[in-house]
Amino acid sequence: MVKLALATDGQYVAAHFGHCPAYTLAEVEDGQVKSVVTIPNPGHQPGFLPVYLSGLGVTHVIAGGMGPRAQELFAARGITTIIGVQGTLNEVLDAFMAGKLVSGPSLCDHGAGEHGHGGGCGHGGGRCGGHHR
Repeated sequence: MVKLALATDGQYVAAHFGHCPAYTLAEVEDGQVKSVVTIPNPGHQPGFLPVYLSGLGVTHVIAGGMGPRAQELFAARGITTIIGVQGTLNEVLDAFMAGKLVSGPSLCDHGAGEHGHGGGCGHGGGRCGGHHR
């Protein structure tokens, strides 16, 4: 069984993992979605989400973008990150189950300053500002 955590904004994969409104948790087994549940984002605190989602049994994280440090923290917990993803939840789940979902460049530009410190992820004007459809 694979348990996915998709950063979501409505019915779309969100541009930024840590600052999305919600996470859609999907259990996939034998190429079939067994369950889907959406939970609110519990808050973006450095290092919290990898621990929290690991505790929920998540094996894969899917988002439009994520900083390199977050990717390292997920990897340390054995969680695979797939970033650079765009589209609706259904499109992304179908691509994942077909083995066609691949990681790409982060859609959220985490410049040298990282979040809120002059980097490209200003959440209101930078590349993270909306849906990347």
